[in-house]
Amino acid sequence: MQNPPYFTDDTIVFGLLMLLLGFVFYTSSKEEGNWKKFYKIVPALLMCYLLPAILSSMNIIAPEWTEISANGEEIKKSSQIYHIASRYLLPAALVLMTLSIDLKALMNLGFKSIIVFLAGTIGIILGGPIAILIISIFSPETVGGNDFDAVWRGLSTIAGSWIGGGANQAAMLEIFKFNQSKYGAMVLVDIVVANIGMAFLLFGIGKKETINKWLKADNSSIQKLQDKVSNYQESVKRNPSLTDYMVILAIAFTSVGISHWGSQIISNFCTQTFEAVNDPKSFASTFGGTFFWMITIATILGIILSYTKLKTYEGAGASKIGSIFIYILVASIGMKMNLTSVFDNPGLILVGIIWMIIHFIIIFAVAKLIKAPYFFIAVGSQANVGGAASAPVVASAFHPSLASVGVLLAIFGYIIGTYGAIICTFLMEHAAPQ
Repeated sequence: MQNPPYFTDDTIVFGLLMLLLGFVFYTSSKEEGNWKKFYKIVPALLMCYLLPAILSSMNIIAPEWTEISANGEEIKKSSQIYHIASRYLLPAALVLMTLSIDLKALMNLGFKSIIVFLAGTIGIILGGPIAILIISIFSPETVGGNDFDAVWRGLSTIAGSWIGGGANQAAMLEIFKFNQSKYGAMVLVDIVVANIGMAFLLFGIGKKETINKWLKADNSSIQKLQDKVSNYQESVKRNPSLTDYMVILAIAFTSVGISHWGSQIISNFCTQTFEAVNDPKSFASTFGGTFFWMITIATILGIILSYTKLKTYEGAGASKIGSIFIYILVASIGMKMNLTSVFDNPGLILVGIIWMIIHFIIIFAVAKLIKAPYFFIAVGSQANVGGAASAPVVASAFHPSLASVGVLLAIFGYIIGTYGAIICTFLMEHAAPQ
């Protein structure tokens, strides 16, 4: 049971998160002194993620908690900041960041991104059973269990989450019937290890030149796209007026409204028309969720608008406003990470960490083999493990115009998530001690 944090009012919590973001941006802008040395080692984006996690770990803020009512009943409460950031600010950011994209140049990134992404998927499929085999050598009880208490059944939900997303995770819980009273431990492993993995990727962004040199990567296609967008931004750059800002926000949040409206219509149509969508055991269940369609529609709208005159609003700072929304999302994701929870169930957490390490080993090995840049590793990994909510965050850390790549790969992950997780689970079942 999570005790109530010191601050439970979302208005206050949001103010704290904005204070942390302002602090990071102000200190990282220093051109000299200790702060400059510090941010050479630790990327500013990682700090935007870690500082809220530290406050959450100290129970100053929290994503969710339990309160006791006057009659002694437990009441579950939660912060709505992440929900608002992921459902409102994320689609708005995707539209604004895609506004200046060149779709043809995006396609020129080639198949390396897909290959590295699939390598990450294979890393998760193989990582689960290998982690079980390693842990079973010295602690078989950690990965054992019988019938519906079998740990491999619970780990199937993590496989679903890490290859696809929430819908795939729910499908695995339904298919393999894990004891739901023990499901909370699996959710903990999922959140803790996934966030550790994201922190690792964000740290690597600050060392991307060194990593690309080690990979012997051909970064030319990404650089061309970044240069093309940057040149376009310079060509249309102007001193923005209040009207410009109002039009940019109108573009963003009208698109958010359309995305929500369209996602509800399509989701309802799918659930009412196709039986497979209502079956949690089917990969098609992904198409019944509104979040999937919301992200998809927002990305499509951004691409469509990039062919109109509205594209020129990039010169007034459209992608910068989109970046603001992304950083708020980063802070809200960091808020969900309680660093002390790593010690709550060390055995299962260790399984998850070994699993994640194998995922990274395979994705880095394949990237080195095909000389793919670190961008594909970071986005490919996060498109698997983090999904559409966080893959654009990592992609936009390289350049705002690249956020769309993260979304497209994450959507691909949703589609193959259930099948990949089923394969992984069967392997884990055979690897688990009998």
